[in-house]
Amino acid sequence: MRHPNLSASLSTNSERQKDKKLKGVDRTRESGKSIVEDDSTDSCIGIETIRSDPSRLDSMTVKELRTLTRNVGIPGKGTKKDLISALKDYSITLENASAGSNSLSEGSNTMPAAKPIQPESLPSKRKPKFLPIEEDAENMTTVSEITENKGKRSRRKQHPVESTNEDYSSTVITKKKMSAKAKKVQDTKRSRSSNEDSSIIQSDKGVMDQVGLSLNHAEPWTILAHKKPQAGWIPYNPKTMRPPPLTPDTNFVKLTSWNVNGLRALLKLESFSALQLAQKEDFDVLCLQETKIQEKDVEEIKQSLIEGYDNSFWTCSVSKLGYSGTAIISRHDMTQTSDWHALCKQLSDSCRKVEIKPISVKYGLGIPDHDGEGRLVTVEFDSFYLISGYVPNSGDGLRRLTYRVKEWDPSLSNYMKDLEKCKPVILTGDLNCAHQEIDIFNPAGNRRSAGFTDEERQSFESNFLLRGFVDTFRKQHPGVVAYTYWGYRHGGRKTNKGWRLDYFLVSESIADKVYDSYVLPDVIGSDHCPIGLILKL
Repeated sequence: MRHPNLSASLSTNSERQKDKKLKGVDRTRESGKSIVEDDSTDSCIGIETIRSDPSRLDSMTVKELRTLTRNVGIPGKGTKKDLISALKDYSITLENASAGSNSLSEGSNTMPAAKPIQPESLPSKRKPKFLPIEEDAENMTTVSEITENKGKRSRRKQHPVESTNEDYSSTVITKKKMSAKAKKVQDTKRSRSSNEDSSIIQSDKGVMDQVGLSLNHAEPWTILAHKKPQAGWIPYNPKTMRPPPLTPDTNFVKLTSWNVNGLRALLKLESFSALQLAQKEDFDVLCLQETKIQEKDVEEIKQSLIEGYDNSFWTCSVSKLGYSGTAIISRHDMTQTSDWHALCKQLSDSCRKVEIKPISVKYGLGIPDHDGEGRLVTVEFDSFYLISGYVPNSGDGLRRLTYRVKEWDPSLSNYMKDLEKCKPVILTGDLNCAHQEIDIFNPAGNRRSAGFTDEERQSFESNFLLRGFVDTFRKQHPGVVAYTYWGYRHGGRKTNKGWRLDYFLVSESIADKVYDSYVLPDVIGSDHCPIGLILKL
């Protein structure tokens, strides 16, 4: 229902707006530039002008108001009065933010180090922006989203497909406490449609008066994002939930695992550096999944490995080229390297003089029906077997569901139990199953989605957990919401709407030796993030 004042304004100004549209089309054709690019400049000028003279909002047309709200990140919906109210609140928020020494500030010369938004989080036709690396927020929050769908408004399911590069509707995070007027707009929207996926984000402290702006925007994983969160659930924050580092003289091994969703594509990204990842994590072993490389590429990839990680074992898909693929890369005896001290300084100030020496390696399960896609590589070390695995996705229409739960899972489970007769086993990788409702943002909407069907979850439990393999992250963090996969299709990473599909499962005999099982949500470059395990030896 239109606001009375807005209806009157629209009727008296309709002719003038038509003329403006025609002139706008001509100017666009002459300049040859996209409207999106022009808006980014105009919105900057517009919001500064409004901050100095808020009364100018009243003279703007509804179209101009909506364009301005969208460009500054506010939902461009509602009546003219609603849009003016939201923009005034936004202007007040910017002034309050700029007044504080620790608040967010655009264009400040004292802004802290910035990092690029990941490619999947960029709306289509928009230039990349940079966000400040923010200090850890002390208060936990619960998140929902206000989504603007450009086409048909419908509720779509998430599917953890193996390769997706689709655009998505832009999402705006809001934070309570909202102003009375903005909250009224939100309540009106909810009354129009009970099925609309939008709500006020509840804050534990409720001290921010903010629309379209969040202190946690650069660290969305610190926001509790779940459709139906249970009492006691909290978001995973690696800054506050990881134990202190072990001293270099402690005997332990550090494992990192990552579904890279195409190794060659990852290495070409300017925002990713393998050396920086090694510097940050100082891992002893790196396990990769979904490398998508072919056997002819392996030697070239080996030559490009960081010095000090020369033990590497790769398996590639032969039934479908450029698909699947797994690897295990381990540190060799760096004390024998000629420039050991320089390398140690390059990797970490506390670099440990250890060698993770492989004893044997095996590719696949030894079953031809399962081994054509390069989904498994096993390396034997002194104290354990390590498996890097990429479990088959049940696929669109669940076409591979039966194969997954009736053949693959039991075969992998039996293989692990056979290895366990000699020494403990560690299985890591993309296991393509969100085991519990806490492991997925929208459990109700994905009951028949690959990765969260009852069949897959029951298979995961019966073939692995009930046979003596421990989910190390869930054991350490029983009530913590943490995701490792965010589909490109829905832009879920920006709002932390994800799935926990990546695991470290270990034999019960070594579960108590796990010092830390963790997630690295800040590492971008794939639709998955790396996970890690520190095991005392």
